[in-house]
Amino acid sequence: MTDLSIIILNYKTKKLTLDCINSVVKNSKGISLEIIVIDNASNDGSVEALRRSIKRLSSQVGIMAKLIVNKENLGFAKANNQGMGIAGGNYILLLNSDTLVHDNVLGEMLEWMRKHPKVGAATCALRNKDGSLQGTGGYFPTLLRVFSWMFFLDDIPILDKIIKPFHPMHGQSPFYKGTKYYLTRKEIDWITGAFMLIRKKALKDVGAFDEDYFMYSEDTDLCYRIKNAGWEIWYLPDWGITHLGGASSTSMYPILSEYEGVKLFYKKNVPFWQFPVLRVFLKSGALLRMFILGIIKDGEVIKTYAKAFKIA
Repeated sequence: MTDLSIIILNYKTKKLTLDCINSVVKNSKGISLEIIVIDNASNDGSVEALRRSIKRLSSQVGIMAKLIVNKENLGFAKANNQGMGIAGGNYILLLNSDTLVHDNVLGEMLEWMRKHPKVGAATCALRNKDGSLQGTGGYFPTLLRVFSWMFFLDDIPILDKIIKPFHPMHGQSPFYKGTKYYLTRKEIDWITGAFMLIRKKALKDVGAFDEDYFMYSEDTDLCYRIKNAGWEIWYLPDWGITHLGGASSTSMYPILSEYEGVKLFYKKNVPFWQFPVLRVFLKSGALLRMFILGIIKDGEVIKTYAKAFKIA
């Protein structure tokens, strides 16, 4: 059986996707790979370029390569499920198209997973182009954590140790000064789908992404089911990749989508009485951001959080 199936979703990111694939092939040693690329109805010449790349990869020893071309944009969850449905590897890696793999990150992380059979999913450090750390995962969004997130309390160093944050390094607060949170190895609740290494057995236990999520929070939902099935989820900064970030979405889209995603997570996984309380917190947080961030930044931020207030 193949060691690792890598699923890369492309949506109008032709060059980034090709660079990502090349970095995977160049820096994967001693493991057999299956690379599954899914194009979500791009119209930028991606399909033709990806077909050429897949054909070239298929001729290499130790690599299987497949391309799925969708006629419409199915979103993150449904498109990745297409890949997971045909993946033959012992482990599955969901990898964003705007990432670059370095050294032998994949081979070494697979070896770590083999030595830790209770781990269902793991991620590595995600770094910006300049090497600085990004937030990647955190703890499930309980009401206390959502309140802390909405009112910038999780940016306070002491409190973020008492109330384990939904986003340990969200970076929206004007008071945010950075954190050392992502410097150390730890077990956490959820990890981002930008780099999610999943044990095939864990995926069989819980199923794939919930396709009611289009994009954002589907990773939190999947990790919630993995944890509830008795598996562990780990953040491993011993290894890292470059994540260029946000290449196929606008700055407004992730914010609005996350509000929608958290609401859906509550509808599916949390006692019903908590949902109206969640909405109060989300609306209050949107208003606070309109006031504080709108003054410090620009009018576009006000428009974004005005929309967030409406959908919260």
